[in-house]
Amino acid sequence: MHGSTPGSTRTMGGLTIGGLVVVTAYTVALGSNGWLWFGWVVLGLITLAMVFTHST
Repeated sequence: MHGSTPGSTRTMGGLTIGGLVVVTAYTVALGSNGWLWFGWVVLGLITLAMVFTHST
């Protein structure tokens, strides 16, 4: 990446990490929920897309 990460991409990264923590805590406490993991994967893919589009 060139220079610093734009604010929106940094925010999405924070949401993705926070989402992972929440989904993991939910899974430990109440059992796995496939829709939560699916949602987290989609959020992660969107974040990766933002990183790659800002780096070009």
